[in-house]
This record gives sequence, C-alpha cells and structure tokens, in this order.
Amino acid sequence: MNYFELFGIPQEYSIDSARLAERYRDLQRAVHPDKFADASDAQRRLSVQKTAQVNDAYQTLKNPIRRAEHLLELAGVELAAESETLKDMSFLMQQMSWREAMDEVKSASDPFAAVDELASEFDQARGQMEQELKTALAQGNDEAHAHAAELVRKLKFMAKLSNELDQLEDTL
Repeated sequence: MNYFELFGIPQEYSIDSARLAERYRDLQRAVHPDKFADASDAQRRLSVQKTAQVNDAYQTLKNPIRRAEHLLELAGVELAAESETLKDMSFLMQQMSWREAMDEVKSASDPFAAVDELASEFDQARGQMEQELKTALAQGNDEAHAHAAELVRKLKFMAKLSNELDQLEDTL
C-alpha cells in the first residue's frame, strides 16, 4: 500500500508535517472503531484494521528513515537485511572515531561539553546525509536508489549512535 496516496500527500522525502498530522486526524475520525460501535461485526473488524493501517502509515511517514524506506520499497528497491554492511570506508573510519570519542567522554574534563560536541557532529552528519538522501530519492534511477539505500543504512547507524550518546549522557 502506498501510504502517501492514503494520506493524499506528494510522494517525496520532504513532507509537510503539519499537513501529515492534519490528514492523520481526518483519517482517524473517518475509520475509528468508536464510529462503528453500532455496525456489524465485519464492519467493526474492518474499522479496526483500517485504524491500524492508518496508524502504521502515519508512523512510517512521520519518521524520516521509515519514510525513505517506504519510498524505496515503492520504487521496487529491495532493502537489504539489517546485516547488510556499509561499503563506505570513510564512513566506517568516522564511525570508529565517533565510538572512540564516546569512550573518552567520561574521562573528559567537561563530559557534558564533550557530549554536546558529539551531538552537534552527529546532527551535522545526519543533516548532510538527509540532504543527499532527498536528492537521491528525487533522481529516481537505479544508481540513485542504491545510493539512497546506503544512506538509509548510514542514517540508521546515526540514530543508534545518537541513542547511545543519550544513554551515555544519562549516566554522567
């Protein structure tokens, strides 16, 4: 199912979040099970299914990584399993550097400043990747889709790394 069509929004990486939320509320009102309390069992079951579908679509479109994955799936790109490795050696080296920096946070003279600096680096890297991803998805050819899939894997890593940094900050 094409979630962009379900929500009546353009099928592209950049979306209008306010419009998405508005369409979500509209769809929820239309299919919510409470609206079908006096309906037949079949209609109530269908309402529950439609509500779950709308919720899943909303969560997918709201999340940039899941939205990119959905766009790639719609384009017929089979996303590799989680075990698919990154092939970008410079990114792998940067990964190692970030991990080392995270290991050194607790021993830094100002660990909170070290966390802030890393968070800023992560945000900047993620922003650049999202711009590249937007461009690759808009190009729509096989080479661009392969690049977009690689960027999705990188962004998943960045999300995981950011979560780990948040957890590290909580221990300080």
